[in-house]
Amino acid sequence: MTWEEVIEDIRDFLAEEFEVDKHLIIPQNSLKDTLDLDSLDYVDLVVLIEENLNVKITGEDFRGIVTFGDFYQLVRRKLGL
Repeated sequence: MTWEEVIEDIRDFLAEEFEVDKHLIIPQNSLKDTLDLDSLDYVDLVVLIEENLNVKITGEDFRGIVTFGDFYQLVRRKLGL
């Protein structure tokens, strides 16, 4: 799977789970604002990533994550890509 395919998968399952337009899930947009996340939603997000990408992410990993671009880079590091 290429990195572009991973990003596309992330966009697909985030759009479905959080009921947002997939076209809003772009690197420069705010993760929290676009997905309308509260603290419990971050737990759901961690579970989604673990289930869909088979990587372990903790709440601490989200420190400093503001945009989808930041989030993509976190996932990329966790996947070793």
